[in-house]
Amino acid sequence: MSKFLLRFLWFGQKGIAVALDQVCVERSIPITEYFFWPRSDAWDDMRICLKSKTWISPTDLVSILNQLTEIINFWQEKNNSGIDSFKDLKLRFPEADFVFCN
Repeated sequence: MSKFLLRFLWFGQKGIAVALDQVCVERSIPITEYFFWPRSDAWDDMRICLKSKTWISPTDLVSILNQLTEIINFWQEKNNSGIDSFKDLKLRFPEADFVFCN
C-alpha cells in the first residue's frame, strides 16, 4: 500500500479521524476528506468514498480498509488504558501518519 497513506488525527479517548492521501514521488495528494470514529462510521464512510474512485484497484481498496480496521481496533483496545508511547504507535503502523491532538 505504499502508494497510499492513511493520515490520522488522534484525539485520545475522544476518537480518531482518518483521511487518505495518494503518494506521488515524494509528495502526497489528498484523496478523501477526514472521516471520524466513533462519532460516525469512519470505516464505512471510507469504503463508500473509495468505491467511487474507480481508479483505485480492488486489491488496494481491501488493503486500505484492512489497515484502517487494524488501527480502529487498536484505538478501541487502548481507549481505556491509553497508549504507552506514541513512538510505539508509529512503529506498529509505519505506513500510516499520525498527528496527536489533546
